[in-house]
Amino acid sequence: MGITTELEAQILRYHHVEKWRVGTIARQLCIHHSVVERVLLQAGIPKANFIKRVSIIDTFLPFITTTLEKFPTLTARRLYDMVQTRGYTGSIDHFRHMIYLHRPRAPAEVFLRLKTLPGEQAQVDWGHFGHITIGKARRPLMAFVMILSFSRKIFLRFYLNCQLANFLRGHEAAFQYYGGIPRVLLCDNLKSAVLERQGSAIRFNPDLLAFSAYYHYEPRPVAVARGNEKGRVERSIRYIRDNFFAARQFTDLEDLNAQAMAWCSDQASNRPCPEDTNLTVNEAFVQEQAKLLALPDNPYPTAERVEVKIGKTPYARFDLNDYSVPHTAVRRTLTVSAQLDKITIIDGTKIIAEHQRSYDRGQQIEEEEHIQQLVVYKAQAKQHRGQNRLTKAVPLAMELLVQAADHNYNLGSITSSLLQLLDDYGATELEAAITEALSRKVPHPNAVRISLERRREESNKLPPVHYELPNKKAREMQVTTHSLSTYDKKTTNGENNDK
Repeated sequence: MGITTELEAQILRYHHVEKWRVGTIARQLCIHHSVVERVLLQAGIPKANFIKRVSIIDTFLPFITTTLEKFPTLTARRLYDMVQTRGYTGSIDHFRHMIYLHRPRAPAEVFLRLKTLPGEQAQVDWGHFGHITIGKARRPLMAFVMILSFSRKIFLRFYLNCQLANFLRGHEAAFQYYGGIPRVLLCDNLKSAVLERQGSAIRFNPDLLAFSAYYHYEPRPVAVARGNEKGRVERSIRYIRDNFFAARQFTDLEDLNAQAMAWCSDQASNRPCPEDTNLTVNEAFVQEQAKLLALPDNPYPTAERVEVKIGKTPYARFDLNDYSVPHTAVRRTLTVSAQLDKITIIDGTKIIAEHQRSYDRGQQIEEEEHIQQLVVYKAQAKQHRGQNRLTKAVPLAMELLVQAADHNYNLGSITSSLLQLLDDYGATELEAAITEALSRKVPHPNAVRISLERRREESNKLPPVHYELPNKKAREMQVTTHSLSTYDKKTTNGENNDK
């Protein structure tokens, strides 16, 4: 806030005539001391000539000034310890304030406003716009922004991360939007562009180099901590925050990007061009578009490619979700090729699965055919395990199954029935019953069951009691029976020894 000419005259009079200090003038005129200092400085009076009271630090100022010139980053605390040993008796707080006033400061840096030729340069950067919730996933909302340095034509597109694949997709979409390619692209030293940098020695990301070689432009990272070198895109991101994103309502990412494209083509393109306010951005872009490099016939492939290891379940884990694969691919390493809307799973050179991409979290995205194939395979595996257990306990059961297959009987139900009889009567009785059924040329569980029931009644035994073990693994365990003759020998030997 400005002050009156009369007040300025009073300040100068009290300073020159009455020799009042700055604080005294401020108190008596009821104004802030910075107002008094500003008036005196504008009158050409150096701050060192301001009338001030004597301070105990004055004696030590030559030592402090010399030390700070030699060690400009020395802390006030260390200086305080040094002057204390030389007789300084003031407090640390007052000393810190005085050091702040006397510490040498680097001169303000001057920047040169540069102009670029049409089609010569564009600037690119990411902007963080909070987060977006998709199902159970909370993902960052990142804005890819590119601006042509001459016409200031803005391209804006939102992605759910700022990884390399989306960085390249943003470039490609911007080139299509502009209908051409600028010769130089300025960017930050982000990992998508620069893997390592020592001064002017830069090791570029090889994928970015391949991309830039395909589109024939030069990627040019700005100097480290020199964001002013790409001030156009920095100001554009601020402009987007204030004029597009503020209070913006959208249903999903697709809706947000549709609104962003409409805004870029309308409001952002009809604003005055900063280079020539007589033109709009669109009018300046018409002049620049003819100077852009031509687009190639085909776009560059920008799919993410990630190797994934398939465990014991037929699912490939990618970006927080599981995608089904054929059951034959378990315990193998496959390649996931991910576009923005589609996931392709590749085994070598063969595509074995395709899915719509999900940005949710913890979802199982399945193809019905994969599940059906797995169900059939598991059913067959169960039958094979049952046959293996049956034939291992009663080898003669294999002959019965072969003959049953010749009669087109259902081997699954026959195996299940014989396994139940094996559990009820044991391997010895079942083998005898199967022998009898085969001798009668009736390879069916009913004939075996009738034989077992007859043999049980002839021996006056009780009917078997069905008891199912609660543990599935225990139920399917294969137990091979052994002959008890060795125990009979031990018993006989033991009796003889007792005698």
